[in-house]
This record gives sequence, C-alpha cells and structure tokens, in this order.
Amino acid sequence: MEKLLLGIDIGTSACKVAIFGRKGNVLAQSNQGYQLYYPNPGWVEQNPDEWFQSICIAIKDTLEKGKIHPSQIAGIGIDGQSWSCIPVDKVGNCLHNTPIWMDTRARHIVKQTVDQLGFDTIFNIAGNAFEPAYSTPKILWFQQNLPNIYEKTYQFLQSNSYIVLKLTGKFTQEKSQGYGLHFFNAKTCTYDKDLANALGISLDKVPEIYNCHDVVGSVTKEAASLTGLLEGTPVVAGGLDAACGTLGAGVVRTGQTQEQGGQAGGMSICLDQAISHPKLILSPHVVPNHWLLQGGSVGGGGVLKWFRQELGADSSFDDLTSLAEQIPAGSNGVVFLPFMAGERSPIWDPDAKGVYYGLGFDKTRAHMIRASLEGVAFSLEHNLRTAKESGVEAEELIAMGGASNSLLWTQIKSDVTGKVIKVPTSDTATTLGASILAGVGVGIYDNFEEAVNETIVITRTHTPNIKNHIKYQAAMELYLELYQDLKDTFKKGNV
Repeated sequence: MEKLLLGIDIGTSACKVAIFGRKGNVLAQSNQGYQLYYPNPGWVEQNPDEWFQSICIAIKDTLEKGKIHPSQIAGIGIDGQSWSCIPVDKVGNCLHNTPIWMDTRARHIVKQTVDQLGFDTIFNIAGNAFEPAYSTPKILWFQQNLPNIYEKTYQFLQSNSYIVLKLTGKFTQEKSQGYGLHFFNAKTCTYDKDLANALGISLDKVPEIYNCHDVVGSVTKEAASLTGLLEGTPVVAGGLDAACGTLGAGVVRTGQTQEQGGQAGGMSICLDQAISHPKLILSPHVVPNHWLLQGGSVGGGGVLKWFRQELGADSSFDDLTSLAEQIPAGSNGVVFLPFMAGERSPIWDPDAKGVYYGLGFDKTRAHMIRASLEGVAFSLEHNLRTAKESGVEAEELIAMGGASNSLLWTQIKSDVTGKVIKVPTSDTATTLGASILAGVGVGIYDNFEEAVNETIVITRTHTPNIKNHIKYQAAMELYLELYQDLKDTFKKGNV
C-alpha cells in the first residue's frame, strides 16, 4: 500500500488540506473557510480554534473523498500564515483571538520601542524592521493592554505551531516562522536572550526551536477522534506558508524566486546566506541553511476577490479577466494602488489606502479591472527593485497561488518585471511544500532536492513582451510618484 503525505495550509480566509502521493500527485483535497474579525480600526483578528475546527472537517472530507485509509498517511506537515501571536495556557487552551498579519494595533508600541532601543539594535539581530504586523509588537501589546491574558499565557505560538499543538500536545517554534520574533537571530536561528530582556519579554514565553522537517510528535488519541487520522501518525514542525509555497514551487537553489499570488502578494528570493534589507523581510527557508529575502504586499489575489464581491456584478473571475484583456497595457492611464489594508513591504505604511487614479467618463469597468491586476504587478516590481539595493537579483520567477491560474495576470507580471515566469501546479504549491517537509522528516525523500525533482512539474512559461515592458516602466514611475504624493494625505485618515 502506497505511503501518502498530508499537507495542511492555514490561510487567511480558509484552510486547505491535501493528500499527496510520492510524486506530488494530489489524491484528494478540501477547503474550509473561517471568519476574520475587525473589532476596531486597524485590528484584524482570527480565532485559532476556528482554524482547528475547519481543519478537522477538511481532513475528514479529504480522507473520504480520496477513499484513503488513515493508516496510509506516513506523515503530516503544516504551514501557516505569518506573524500570529496566539496566547496559550499550559494545557493548550487558546486564551484570546490572535491578531493576524494585517493587524496594526501595535503601531504606537513600535514607535516607543524603536525610540527606546534604536532601530539598529533590533535590526542587527533580527534582520527585519520593527513593524506592527510582526509578532513581537503584538506580544508587547498583550503585555501592556491585556496583562491578565499575558500573565496566564504559558507560551505564544505561531499559526502552524498552534495546530501542531492541537494534533500532538507539543509546544514548538520552528525556524522559518522565527523571524516574526525580533529576538530571534536571523543568521544563527537562535533566540537572543539580551535583546529579549531589553524588550521585556521572557524567553519562557516562547517554545523551543526546531527544524521545519523535524518530527516533533504524533497524533494523539483525542486528535485522532476529531480528525479521522490514525493515532501515532508523525507530525513535523512545519513552516511559514510563503516558505512552504516556495518549496512547493521548487525553489531550493540560490537565486530562484517564488512569486506569490495568494490572498496576499509578494516574492521570496532564495539565498545561501542571510542578507537583509530594512524595507524587506528576511526569514529562514524551510530548507536548512537557506534563507528567503521576501517582499510581502497586502495586494494579491485578494484584490480581484474584493473587486468581484463589490463591483463584479455577479461576474466570475474569468469574466473579469476577459474584460481586462480587452484593455491595452497601461490601462490607458488608469493606475491602481493596491494598499487595501495599509501596505507591508517595501513602504510599511499602515495608513496607505487603495486608490484608482486616472478615471474619467471614457474609462470603463474593464479599465479598473486591468489596472487592479497591473497594480498588484507594480507592487511585486517594487519589492524586486528594493531587493536589488541589497545586491540580491532575482532570476526567473516561479509563480504559485490562485492568481497564477490567470494567464493574463501572470503575463502582466512578466511584462512589468521583465522576468520569465514559470508556473508549476500552482493551486497545491503550499500544501505540497508542507507535505514535502513531512516526507523528508519521515524518510520518504532522502533530501529536499530529491523531493523537488520527484514532485514539481512546470505547466507553462511566460516570457516578457518587451514592448509592454517598456510601457510599464513609465507606468511604474507614475505608480511610485502617486504614493509619494499621497502618503501624507493617507495619514489624515478617514474624514
């Protein structure tokens, strides 16, 4: 009987569970949604127990769909969204909703901390700027604003480590999500006690660090009854969703670059040393002794999802992109700033707003759709340009996420960046990456290179249209200029 691997992805709007064969073939998969909560301006929360409830449903559904006996599952890998801050007591109870990666409630704490300790003191250890979206400021927010919760908290967990806890009873912190904690040394992948003390955070509040492919426990009897899995099934520590997606896209060598087209956008450039930039994101890769220089933007596939919900007039995604295809590159001067929940790298502006510029009576819904697609591509190019400032040059891009299913959107990104873009089996890249971690951890694959060679298949390739690329370079300058002109206006907030 073939041994199979199960990957779990904790996304922003839904979890995805998929079961893979050794060759990376999907035998069955299931998605289950959950809520986002917006209790105050700048606050974006989720309930981790709702993640687990959805995951339990999705696992049962996947096993049933694929007619798979749980004894066939050789290992389980879990990836999750970044920068969670889940307060958990000693017996594993979640004490409060977690602020997620879009949450900026800690912005005032960030200013106070940077003023007190200095930017370089933090950056030289963490390799990342001290920004409110990260986990560290959120821990300090709990400490200052909900001291009762903070005192009851045994440890703060990341999204994937919380699900590992629910499945195995083990408290873990793996390396790829460590970068959310600024007292995590990006080069050595260890905690820096001195910086933790300076921040006022005890290292007792965070778990022991593991490699992403380490088997950290096995499915408990209770978790087995909730999920339909077999008690004793090995579970690895897992990793950051972007890093697992990068692995699942086949990015394991220096210079290879993943282009992300999920709810959020961005890119991850694979490095063999820790090279940072104050406006980008540095994290360890899930592949040992490699790092990812990342650009993480708010505007990704979620932009088109929003447009469809609010302005789509019951159109399908294909309907919308078909309309956009009728409009020439550059959208006849319409430019979209995709800052739909502030913006992350490289501008790090929680006040930034989404903007359509260049509308007129001669413009149509199709212009707005095309400009939306182009705006997301401009944010990708902005991050790639910023990486070059650190001497890091992306080679070809390997696309993943639902947005890469769109031939038009992927071609626009190729034209804007001037890069060749290759598309593997995009819808399953993240769960595939999680399952590869499990496969290496339990010995189904000898190493990560073998796993990638066994599982990754490129389905199509996009080459940049040079004429469009030249046109987009001019549009890119307008995109950058618009933000510079509007950033002070953004700070005025709602009127």
